[in-house]
Amino acid sequence: MSERSEAKRTGRVERGTKETRVSVEVDLDGTGQVDVATGVGFFDHMLAQLGKHGSFDLTVKTAGDLHIDSHHTIEDTAIALGQAFREALGDKSGIQRFANASVPLDETLAQVTVDLSGRPYLVHTEPEGIAPMIGPDYDTTMTRHIFEAFVFNAAICLHIHVPYGRNAHHIVEAQFKALARALRDACAHDPRAHGIPSTKGAL
Repeated sequence: MSERSEAKRTGRVERGTKETRVSVEVDLDGTGQVDVATGVGFFDHMLAQLGKHGSFDLTVKTAGDLHIDSHHTIEDTAIALGQAFREALGDKSGIQRFANASVPLDETLAQVTVDLSGRPYLVHTEPEGIAPMIGPDYDTTMTRHIFEAFVFNAAICLHIHVPYGRNAHHIVEAQFKALARALRDACAHDPRAHGIPSTKGAL
């Protein structure tokens, strides 16, 4: 079930399966107010970065089968998050569309470029040999999977590159912060733009 307000750039998605129940609300023109609870502490921390540094108001509530592991909870939340962003963007009239951001976090650098193109595509690289776990329940191989699910459901093109970094927490967090800043700029209204920013007339 999903809906979008025409007056405000907001999206709301509820997703239910035998494995999880997810509710996501996003306001692209918010002030970075975040209320997140997925049961996976580090993932909550990353979603908080996305809302805060993107200046998106973001509410996420997930109840998942954490007695198995965190995979379904994280994956289904990322799916719903992408769907909510897609709805909030509407027809994308008057937006910047393209943006990039580079964010350092101590020894780590993350570089993100985004195109709100309507066509899902992900390029993702990070340093090899990253620690396999952050905290008790975040598998670091899930980072790419989060972005895959988000990109496919938001229908955006996303390039993420971490050329160097050592600490796993820093490597993942820098990616979410850079994504937040790039999305913030790409979603922003362009005062010089009129209509949909594409020669095709649709995104």
